[in-house]
Amino acid sequence: MGSDSEDPLAERTLTSRLVFEGVFLKLFVDQVRSADGHQGTREYLRHPGAVMIIPLLDAEHVLLERQFRYPLGRSIVEFPAGKIDAGEPPFECARRELLEETGYTARRWSHLGGLHNAIAYSDERIEIFLAEDLQRGGDPTLDAGETLEVFEAPWRQLLEWVRDGAVTDVKTMVGAFWLEKTLRGEWPRRPVPEAGG
Repeated sequence: MGSDSEDPLAERTLTSRLVFEGVFLKLFVDQVRSADGHQGTREYLRHPGAVMIIPLLDAEHVLLERQFRYPLGRSIVEFPAGKIDAGEPPFECARRELLEETGYTARRWSHLGGLHNAIAYSDERIEIFLAEDLQRGGDPTLDAGETLEVFEAPWRQLLEWVRDGAVTDVKTMVGAFWLEKTLRGEWPRRPVPEAGG
């Protein structure tokens, strides 16, 4: 995982070993040499990438999901999101996940940006999309074992839940702040050309 760039802080990979390969995560253990010459171990996950969608129903309301997250042992409030399939463009994944999880389609799409949510131990990158002019496109078509509750909430209420610690999912927290900046006109929408909007 070392870099050949001119970064003076770059670590050089000495050895790399795949120790576990799951359904979509791969766990590696590497030996590295850091910039100061020290040798150390790096354990990290390779992830195929994901998308998160901020479905804006109107100027005041968003669609959210409540979903049980096994590592935490409880249900979490979050924006719709999903893993990018091999060879799938991020926007196509976002459109697919919105329809599959909520039953909605969107006439207008913007790409807001991306984030790395766990840089100390994973290369996962989540692309964030804003979906507007929503329409019901059918019923959700969830994967086997995927159960979730879709509900509407004022986006200002979501910010209060973040402030109060009721919402702790980092991608949803970032999405709420990004949405606020976008709706205030402080940050631009970047229309997705493939969306035709």
